[in-house]
Amino acid sequence: MKAMGIDFGLKRIGIALSDATKFLASPFSTYHRKDEEADINYFVNLIDKEKVDEIVCGLPLNMQGEEQEIARLTREFMAKILKIKPIKISFVDERLSSLMAEEMLKQTEKDWKKRKEKLDSVSASIILQEYLDKEIK
Repeated sequence: MKAMGIDFGLKRIGIALSDATKFLASPFSTYHRKDEEADINYFVNLIDKEKVDEIVCGLPLNMQGEEQEIARLTREFMAKILKIKPIKISFVDERLSSLMAEEMLKQTEKDWKKRKEKLDSVSASIILQEYLDKEIK
């Protein structure tokens, strides 16, 4: 079974997947949101298709570590998935993951538009990899 990393956003959701041993996270795709029902169905189907048994979702916090409105929306979205698909969901602090992803992408992709297309899924892979690294210890 695999773990799925999520970088939740109002317009796009970055997705990463682990390997079957849950050792290595890799960017998978960026989902462009449609409407809530379609969004939830997409993730429920992806969980089945990719044999995911755990979701690691980045929780957007401000720099003081406090939850804002987007964090509440993130939790609500995950709760809706959980209602349909009983699966382990962990939330992790995602502060600076997008900045780290941007720095990583700058090294390999000079075109800003191409970097932007990959940013959310790379952020999701950073969130997931940090979680997997802590779980191994």
